Amino acid sequence: MEFLPVDVREGKDFIKTIEWDMMDKKKFFPLSMLSSFSIRCALYPLTLIKTRLQIQKHSDMYSGMFDAYGKIYKYEGVSGLYKGFWISSVQIVSGVFYISTYEGVRHLLKKQNVDSRLRALVAGGAASLVGQTIIVPFDVLSQHLMMMGIASTERDKLAFNPLGINTTQGRSKLAVTLEITRRILKIDGVVGFYRGYWASLAAYVPNSALWWGFYHLYQDEMYRVVPGWVSHLLIQCVAGTLGGFTTTIITNPLDVVRARLQVQRLESMSNTFRDLWHEEGLKMFTKGLSARLVQSATFSFSIILGYETIKRVSVNDEYRQYVRW
Repeated sequence: MEFLPVDVREGKDFIKTIEWDMMDKKKFFPLSMLSSFSIRCALYPLTLIKTRLQIQKHSDMYSGMFDAYGKIYKYEGVSGLYKGFWISSVQIVSGVFYISTYEGVRHLLKKQNVDSRLRALVAGGAASLVGQTIIVPFDVLSQHLMMMGIASTERDKLAFNPLGINTTQGRSKLAVTLEITRRILKIDGVVGFYRGYWASLAAYVPNSALWWGFYHLYQDEMYRVVPGWVSHLLIQCVAGTLGGFTTTIITNPLDVVRARLQVQRLESMSNTFRDLWHEEGLKMFTKGLSARLVQSATFSFSIILGYETIKRVSVNDEYRQYVRW
């Protein structure tokens, strides 16, 4: 019986990477969706804070991540940290297509004997292309909801409402969401829900490709240097976190452009880059970066912890004895 890729340490074979054909999909998909929803629920406030920091001009609303958290909590309460969450949570559905594409492409490339890191890079990019095509309309809606601070005579500067939506306190989330949907349809038509689509691809396809590529690169390097008794799951979680850090630093400007395009209704990526450069100068490369690094580190660690644990739980019985935690 052959298992690839396989490493030998302390005289015992083990499976370094649980492949797509080694798992029971009936277990994997429901557990994967539950894990994804739980992680997004826990980390959503960081996503909201990152988006507000990226879209604000200079430091008009918030001076940094902790200032943003304090003001949002003070003026908008806990619910303010979860604006747009239910729309954004549709990502758990796109996540199924994302991970199926990722694992499917990796499986096909494995048959061609492609290097594991290159497989991860290509599969990560392909998975993001599929996932973004599904999720961009929901991103557009959720980001408009994220930016709607409660306006009053005392704190108008905390409000950001480019569509002129009625945000009177007491209106239901559904009513506000439907009004945003109607306004976008009226102004832009259906294509308005794909505003910033190419910017999303430009930001997330390389982000996903690099993240998976760095994940496997760091994982392989750590396997070579850490003692044999160290938990494989811990190695994978650390590798995912390092991959998230590296990728976030490289792709941050593209993510800022994507967010600006979708919410501020700018016309093109080039115009957005130009406006950002005039507003921020070199600071455009670090705009919202602290929040995004914290989000990326916690998200990467949590996603890999959930993903690799679920793969271990879902592995077929014939491979179970070769899987090490």
